[in-house]
Amino acid sequence: MPLHVPPAPAPALRSVLAALGSPTAVHEAHTPALRAIQGPLTAELPLPVHVLDRLNLSDLASAGRPPRTRLVGWRFLIRSGDRHVAAADTRLTPDGWTFSHFFEGPYVAATERALRQAELLGTSYQPRLLSVPELYMLTLWLHGAVGADAAAGLPAGEDLLVPLAPAPPGIAAYRPHPVSELLPVLTHRLTPATAPVPPSLAAPAA
Repeated sequence: MPLHVPPAPAPALRSVLAALGSPTAVHEAHTPALRAIQGPLTAELPLPVHVLDRLNLSDLASAGRPPRTRLVGWRFLIRSGDRHVAAADTRLTPDGWTFSHFFEGPYVAATERALRQAELLGTSYQPRLLSVPELYMLTLWLHGAVGADAAAGLPAGEDLLVPLAPAPPGIAAYRPHPVSELLPVLTHRLTPATAPVPPSLAAPAA
């Protein structure tokens, strides 16, 4: 089933395209691969970036209600030819959406891989990114409400979270987990009494 990639706010896309067209912005980016490209660059696959922090997870544990997330940006993968070489983040300011920075590294390839895998799941989803900063964890959030406002919506129990590599120790990257299964594990990770990771979430033995 195809993924229903949500449209990014027009100002966010314009700010990224303007940065790509600026030799100064590209040259000053800490992205050697991006600076080395001579041909055209395109911004595609916009993904809303939501954050789930310790306070949100604590609310989940204490009240048993769905965790709240915060939209903090939009991320675009930057393509050169037949591959993605970097990503661009945007952020919301009092004046609207604006370009933040370019970056490269493992999460670029990991995002692309997880998106390809998600297309083979047989169910339509709206792809998002969900970050858990305290665990240094980024997941592909596959939201079942494909027509939902990408800036809103809570993780539903039947939604899927796909940890991107590098994932926290004991959690397998690229393995889809229902929200109802993975969030309790993350909650325990962020509390003093850390619970062991269930075998179903553990990374397979080498």
